[in-house]
Amino acid sequence: MSMRMAQHRLEVLTSGQGLHEITAEVTGWVARQGFRQGMLMLFLRHTSASLLIQENAARDVREDLQDFFRGLVPEDMRRYRHRDEGPDDMPAHIRSALLPTQLSIPLTEGRLALGTWQGIYLFEHRRVGHRRELVLHLLGE
Repeated sequence: MSMRMAQHRLEVLTSGQGLHEITAEVTGWVARQGFRQGMLMLFLRHTSASLLIQENAARDVREDLQDFFRGLVPEDMRRYRHRDEGPDDMPAHIRSALLPTQLSIPLTEGRLALGTWQGIYLFEHRRVGHRRELVLHLLGE
């Protein structure tokens, strides 16, 4: 078999801060491509949100992660020079700098090689909802 590529832009509407699961949308697109093996690369085209592979069974894990990053990078306008879009703007950029904006996931036997309790999440760092765009790039056969 020869190597093939497929690319897709996925738009995600967030409802504000938190981890928004996108596993179903991503795995659905991958399945429609008909690849048996390969590598999926996901890239988030924003500087105030992140991508994570994280626990998808216990909601407490996601809430604890959000609380942790709120504590680690507080929304205190006295701490930052960049204040153009409000008190959550610069903290969102810092959180995004600490977390990945791209992921790579192997494709095995036509399925993403995610573990039993793993899901793919867009981690929105802004308080209000945003329209986020991801580029999905699949390479394989």
